[in-house]
Amino acid sequence: MGTDTVRAAADDETAALRREQRGWYVYDWACSVYSTSVLTVFLGPYLTSVAERAADGDGWVHPLGVPVRAGSFFAYSVSLSVIVAVVLMPLAGSVADRSGRKKPLLAAAAYTGAAATTGMFFLDGDRYLLGGALLIVANAAQSVAMMLYNSYLPQIAPPQERDAVSSRGWAFGYAAGSLVLVADLVLYSAHGSFGLSESAAVRVCLASAGLWWGAFTLVPLSRLRDRGARVPHAAAPGPRGLAATFRDMRRHPLTLAFLLAYLVYNDGIQTVISQASVYGSEELGLGQSTLIVAVLLVQVLAVAGALAMGRLARVYGARRTILGSLVAWTVTLAAGYFLPAGAPVFFFVLAAGIGLVLGGSQALSRSLFSHLVPPGKEAEYFAAYELSDRGMSWLGPLLFGLTYQLTGSYRSAIVSLVAFFVLGFVLLARVPVRRAIGEAGNPVPEKI
Repeated sequence: MGTDTVRAAADDETAALRREQRGWYVYDWACSVYSTSVLTVFLGPYLTSVAERAADGDGWVHPLGVPVRAGSFFAYSVSLSVIVAVVLMPLAGSVADRSGRKKPLLAAAAYTGAAATTGMFFLDGDRYLLGGALLIVANAAQSVAMMLYNSYLPQIAPPQERDAVSSRGWAFGYAAGSLVLVADLVLYSAHGSFGLSESAAVRVCLASAGLWWGAFTLVPLSRLRDRGARVPHAAAPGPRGLAATFRDMRRHPLTLAFLLAYLVYNDGIQTVISQASVYGSEELGLGQSTLIVAVLLVQVLAVAGALAMGRLARVYGARRTILGSLVAWTVTLAAGYFLPAGAPVFFFVLAAGIGLVLGGSQALSRSLFSHLVPPGKEAEYFAAYELSDRGMSWLGPLLFGLTYQLTGSYRSAIVSLVAFFVLGFVLLARVPVRRAIGEAGNPVPEKI
């Protein structure tokens, strides 16, 4: 009878974890539409056009009296949003660690971002400052929410399942992005049939991403469980707590080494995501419909790519699979420099290459890091992970913007990002992952 009771309790706990995992996947489904439709497709070219309408005769705008080339305004706004996120993430992470209540913080961050995104409906005329402000709020809120969301992974998946669970989460996100992009493409391409101007169609697409984000966030909030504070002496909120976290991480130098590698190559990934549509529209002269189809291709292939790389990780290990993806990123981005203008087919080929490695690179990085977190310090360490995710992500857009400002060429700007993937590969190749997992106090999976 006792054995049956234990088995029943174990079955109940497994069923509860599966329910949480399914709810966890849905947050990727909810928020990825912002990353895809807003940040990757519509907002870059649209905000750039709004800034150009507000520009002086020499093509410069002057936010708060600072001279900025209109073509660089979007990239600089992304950089500023990351700086804001870097300030907020340690606060939210330490509060979550001390209280053990992540869900209220996740809800606050998600709905702040969703509200700011919905407010982009009012971005018309020459309101480039409004667009920049809403982008900063939405992007910073998304970063905080993702930090809290990622910290659930070690709690809802045992070590042997994390690559698969993380990859499924990314696949859900890219599937949602594909679905919404199809609707966006129909609306944008046939905007006249709906009685909308081209500008109004773009603003509807932006606002609908915010509504989608807010609506589907209800599912993970209903299924994820708060487990209470698990660390007796949690880090204090704010900079002191962050400093304490990094002091603790000094006892795990190999974990820090992985974070450094991830910080570098992920900055390249994030910058490609946010600036690719600007490159396509401004340098290659491609229309908005072409860009939407290209990003839709990325989304569809990213679903398959994330799941396929999850399977490759079971055979070759997550580290080797990530290293292979960084080689593919380098080759693909370098090829992008030579794309002819006005040739959508070649841009689609580039998009296909990006899609096949995009989701898997990020999903496997997340699951690999989960093995490097000392037991009981998930929130604390994932705050540092997300800080590494975003902490230097201002550098890529800044380099992109500065390169364009100095050269006037988006080709030079896009190829400058190759450095992030090459350096990231070198740094990750030097990390002995098995030893790092053991030193963190976790069991080492057979394939890692």
